[in-house]
Amino acid sequence: MENSTKYVLITPVRDEERFIEKTIQSVISQTILPLAYIIVDDGSSDKTGEIIDSYAAKYPWITALHRQDRGFRNSAGGEVQAFYFGFEQVKHLQWDYIVKLDGDLSFDADYFERCMQYFANDPKLGLASGVIYNLENGELHLEKTPHFHVRGAAKMYSKKLWDELGGMYAINGWDTLDEVKANMLGYTTQNFPDLKIVQYRTTGMEVGIWQNAIKNGTGSYIAGYHPLYLASKIIKRSLRRPFFIESAGLCYGYFKAFFTHKERVNDAKLVHYLRKQQMNRLFLRPTIWK
Repeated sequence: MENSTKYVLITPVRDEERFIEKTIQSVISQTILPLAYIIVDDGSSDKTGEIIDSYAAKYPWITALHRQDRGFRNSAGGEVQAFYFGFEQVKHLQWDYIVKLDGDLSFDADYFERCMQYFANDPKLGLASGVIYNLENGELHLEKTPHFHVRGAAKMYSKKLWDELGGMYAINGWDTLDEVKANMLGYTTQNFPDLKIVQYRTTGMEVGIWQNAIKNGTGSYIAGYHPLYLASKIIKRSLRRPFFIESAGLCYGYFKAFFTHKERVNDAKLVHYLRKQQMNRLFLRPTIWK
């Protein structure tokens, strides 16, 4: 891997004083440092802002930005909006890869070097990450996801794919829509089991199981999920502890979005492709879920 390969990182954070230093320490320990690391404090009420300012003062390639507190955690695209606030700082730079990175993670010192090696080995690879291990009660538990799914916590995009996608959708479900569209455009997306990312707060726990399920239900509506696929998802989740909580939240989120006429993704070709893949999965036909 040539050290001339350049990548940039953007981390939107809100009230992450417990974990943000773990993420920053992982970044500054990388065998290949980023061209720029932008950390966006999205209106934190704790010491997150002070922490990121202290690192920005120490490392010239780290920039700390601060957004005004809106008074609530915006699950309907707030994270993506904060990301784009940081993107303004790097859009003019010459980079090969851009990474959206959460502020409650840690990873090995050669993580990004190895990620870029995967991209170099596969010209069709457009979006990738490692796999997430949640730290629960002192033990690491693998978060199982489909092979093509790249978790929103650590998405690494090639510049070519980023330009073709036109960036992220600032809506619920953005981290599914981008990888589905990437596959539709002929790229591959993948998480690599040998690249381990430790996540210190289980996905969705910043808002709780019920609210996270509502968010996912709303996102399913906005993204244009096929009703049969969503129904199968609801049935499956009803059998997972705590029983019926997630499935009820999915239903509530989906139908609330339906009856309040929430705006859906405006890309008929993408929605058609997504629904076709979902039906292929239900009927055991070839699909990106593999």
